[in-house]
Amino acid sequence: MQRLSALYGRLLSGLALAGCGVLFAMMMAICVDVLLRNVRLVPGVYGISWANEVTEYALYLITMLTAPWLLRRGQHIRIDVLLRALPKRFAWYCEWASDTLALASCVAVAVYAGKATLASGKSGSMVIKTLALPEWWLLAPLAAAFALLSLEVVFRMHRLYGAERAPRDDAVTAS
Repeated sequence: MQRLSALYGRLLSGLALAGCGVLFAMMMAICVDVLLRNVRLVPGVYGISWANEVTEYALYLITMLTAPWLLRRGQHIRIDVLLRALPKRFAWYCEWASDTLALASCVAVAVYAGKATLASGKSGSMVIKTLALPEWWLLAPLAAAFALLSLEVVFRMHRLYGAERAPRDDAVTAS
């Protein structure tokens, strides 16, 4: 299980790196758009018409690419003040309850998003703004990200099972 977890960790690191690439591309598109709107480098070109729309999609994609990696590193939002005040063993059980709820939620979203992606692909739905894109292109990252989040929660549960009977030490609010 540890080898599989390590391989999975490398996959998530690769996705986070891809998220960085998307962020860089988004930044470049914004810079070029602002430059072209303010400096007439190319006659008749007054910015990039699709830059705002692509930026919206990029923000979503960055979130989907990096969420499982952040969860693995314990850098997600976590409020653990109560867990630190509870007896260690009881707090450990609370961690289990939280992970169980997280797993159920992630699986539900992954399944629903997967069904929505397939239905959108079958119907040929399009999102038409400045650009025209198949709707399933926008839904697929949601299904994939929540499937990956589900798998990461399973790995978290495995690590919790093998750890001290106390709350996790990752992403604590105070030392």
